[in-house]
Amino acid sequence: MLKTRFTELAGVEHPIVQGGMQWVGRAELVAAVANAGALGFITALTQPTPEDLANEIARCREMTDKPFGVNLTILPTIKPPPYAEYRAAIIESGIRIVETAGNKPQEHVDEFKKHGIKVLHKCTSVRHALSAERMGVDAISIDGFECAGHPGEDDTPGLILIPAAADKVKIPLIASGGFADGRGLVAALALGAEAINMGTRFMCTKESPIHQLIKERIVANDERETELIFRTMRNTSRVARNAVSTKVVAMEKEGANFEQVRELVAGARGKMVYATGNADEGIWSAGQAQGLIHDIPSCAELVSRIVREAETIIRSRLEGIMSPAQREVAA
Repeated sequence: MLKTRFTELAGVEHPIVQGGMQWVGRAELVAAVANAGALGFITALTQPTPEDLANEIARCREMTDKPFGVNLTILPTIKPPPYAEYRAAIIESGIRIVETAGNKPQEHVDEFKKHGIKVLHKCTSVRHALSAERMGVDAISIDGFECAGHPGEDDTPGLILIPAAADKVKIPLIASGGFADGRGLVAALALGAEAINMGTRFMCTKESPIHQLIKERIVANDERETELIFRTMRNTSRVARNAVSTKVVAMEKEGANFEQVRELVAGARGKMVYATGNADEGIWSAGQAQGLIHDIPSCAELVSRIVREAETIIRSRLEGIMSPAQREVAA
């Protein structure tokens, strides 16, 4: 069994996290992740209202008695959602761990901490991780350039970003971006992380609430099948390559601004991708980890396999290359 500071902090069996994912982080997936011994997060803003979020939390509790959390992402938007009301729903529902992401969540961190809630903050750079640590969060999820969604603007891959963060951040670190199997878990632990966060890999499970055709598309895709949109707007997002994302990238190269691509990238269109199975309906997030995904297991099968692979690598491959004298010293 792989025990780390993060498993102790979160009260879970395995150092594996399913982070918040818009339209995907719903009760059926989160409960399955929790029942597998990992930590799952319901995505707050997937729910239309704070009341709907409270109902989704209750629905998840009907399916698991294991720990799970809620993701609250602070988005730069003209008409922000009622964050304080979503926050209150999380607190009143008795959630014990929250994943925050986005711009300066100090207000939310302070309020969650006041109620004894553990806070994990998602960052894309060492400087932002240190800032979040100063805010008082309990753990950092550090997103490398390989990740789906927003990788930041530094283009730093996980192989550099994770140890760079581990050198400076004192609280537990969760490695995110490009993780899909036991090899990645071992690598993350070796680089100084205490757990891995997986998004695209958990999208492609039996309990994931997205259309089967999209899951099959992820399996068929390789690591090259993503696009980086909004590069020219300094709001880079990694999404699955399709007719829409390719068009957006081409328009950006010609100087298009956000207003000119707004209709193409509308969230309502992306939501329909997961509902209808039409991969070209709109923009949808996927990471380079697609190249490591070859099946659609249950969450229990996936988590068990990753842990088993990691333990085998540590025991057989890593210990096997050490001499008897080195093994004795290590022991």
